[in-house]
Amino acid sequence: MDGELFPRPSAEVAPGAVHVPGWLGPADQRRLLAACRRWAAPPAGLRTVRMPSGGEMSVRTVCLGWHWFPYGYARTVVDGDGAPVKPFPAWLGELARDAVARAYGREAGPEPYDIALVNFYDARGKAKMGLHRDGDEKSLAPVVSLSLGDTCVFRFGHPGGRTRPWTDVELRSGDLFVFGGPSRLAYHGVPRTLPGTAPPALGLDGRLNVTLRVSGL
Repeated sequence: MDGELFPRPSAEVAPGAVHVPGWLGPADQRRLLAACRRWAAPPAGLRTVRMPSGGEMSVRTVCLGWHWFPYGYARTVVDGDGAPVKPFPAWLGELARDAVARAYGREAGPEPYDIALVNFYDARGKAKMGLHRDGDEKSLAPVVSLSLGDTCVFRFGHPGGRTRPWTDVELRSGDLFVFGGPSRLAYHGVPRTLPGTAPPALGLDGRLNVTLRVSGL
């Protein structure tokens, strides 16, 4: 947010988990949003994920590089239209490496980033993400999370389960969150979003979260 009364400094929320407020400027946010809109179009576009229990996730998702489904990865949308997953662009991999360098003050490891999960939370504020961990990858390289649009409450816990303690972090449009090392398998989620808080100039109703990972596959 421009004109902050009090600056929001970077913070280590847990060992290996770093929040960098406002990492993406307005121009970079618009570029990423335009790309998300292209990726959301069919085939292999934005979809509602159905869990093995039969329930549906309240966020809608599109994948790049590898298609995530509960609980694994495939090269086609096996739980949707069956189309080949959209390619993971090289510039997105460079963005992930830059994010790791900014968060940790050192370069990312040699493994290339090759997965993106783009989650859309609608403008009504009803979508949320339960506590879970990103454990379907073969690699434990840090996860990079970028926020666009509405502010959310991001709940970050620990690797031991869904129980307390956890820390609630306010993620705004342009914020970066990186978690790796001891926190790579920490449980995390989004209990709520704050409708109407997106920067007006961005032109997005709702929230987008772009999560970048190394598959190790």
